[in-house]
Amino acid sequence: MSHERIHRFLAEHRPPTPCLVVDTEEVTARVREFASGLPHARLRYAVKANPEPAVLRAVLAAGGGFDVASPAEVTACLDAGAAPEVLSYGSTIKKPADIAFAFGCGVREFTTDAASDVDHLAEHAPGSAVSVRVLVDAPASATPFGRKFGCAPGEAVALLTKAAELGLDPAGLAFHVGSQQLDVTAWEAGISTTAKLFAELAAAGIKPRWLNIGGGFGHSYRESAPPLSAYFAAVRGALDAYFPDSAPELVLEPGRAIVAGAGLIRTEVVLVAWRGEHRWVYLDIGRYNGLAETENEAIHYRLDAAGERGPVVLAGPTCDGDDVLYQHTPCELPLALAPGDRLDILDAGAYTASYSSVSFNGIEPLRTYCLD
Repeated sequence: MSHERIHRFLAEHRPPTPCLVVDTEEVTARVREFASGLPHARLRYAVKANPEPAVLRAVLAAGGGFDVASPAEVTACLDAGAAPEVLSYGSTIKKPADIAFAFGCGVREFTTDAASDVDHLAEHAPGSAVSVRVLVDAPASATPFGRKFGCAPGEAVALLTKAAELGLDPAGLAFHVGSQQLDVTAWEAGISTTAKLFAELAAAGIKPRWLNIGGGFGHSYRESAPPLSAYFAAVRGALDAYFPDSAPELVLEPGRAIVAGAGLIRTEVVLVAWRGEHRWVYLDIGRYNGLAETENEAIHYRLDAAGERGPVVLAGPTCDGDDVLYQHTPCELPLALAPGDRLDILDAGAYTASYSSVSFNGIEPLRTYCLD
């Protein structure tokens, strides 16, 4: 993916490092790629991946909507020009006050996975459309959710039935296969499971209208991810197999796949030191100000720098011992690298600035520039 516009911006403006630069033309292109590959699906961009106003405007201009998880994200999307009808409150963990705020702003779609949350929705978002998130077995992803979200399949029927009894609209079922999912067949288990639940619900007189298959579509970092077309083909195949007569409306919640490739982080080398037999390189960005996804070395970013390379241990700038980016993952940087040199971290548009801390060690959150 070309970063010509980003490099031109960096050359002309030379912003202080570290900084993230996002080309919103790439965001628009990815939203349109989803619309082309799954043309009958509703896309709800996961705002948490990158909530920059210019990113939200680009998603909206390309025809997408938003998956929100807090009052602040609701407000951000509305401020970007979104109508409340294109917002879906996808978090299953929310206070009654959060529900009431979203409902007061016009949001009418919510996801749930617990009986107490259904009670809160009935009280504070009466008549709203509700999807029940189901926990499904899926191949391991780079950043799995474990068992934090989703009810057992057997509970889903009871929860949607309860929602209907309380005056809510039992509109759908939902599942998620984990973030950065590199197995394109991962969605089959969820589609198979929910197809059976659709049949059970129909027998009970409840007819959900949509299936939310979440996000998780992979992006190529140092390891290649399948092309989006492969994910789309696998999803279409599973829908044809398990909903042979009439598939429900499809809802998608991609985040990483929309914005990761649109962003580049420029960082500066702070220190180069030998620790025994290992060359350590310390950057002015680390786990607490933008590279949180290097925890457990889960995401392996590509580093762009010229010159003959050799192995390094890569670390961030803070005085926290856990602020080490790559100690076990092979990482190579130029042998001549010295303090003050600049590096570019590629494919860094997702889950970087939105993860950075407020001021750990007094370091400000990752500064972001968007090219409209």
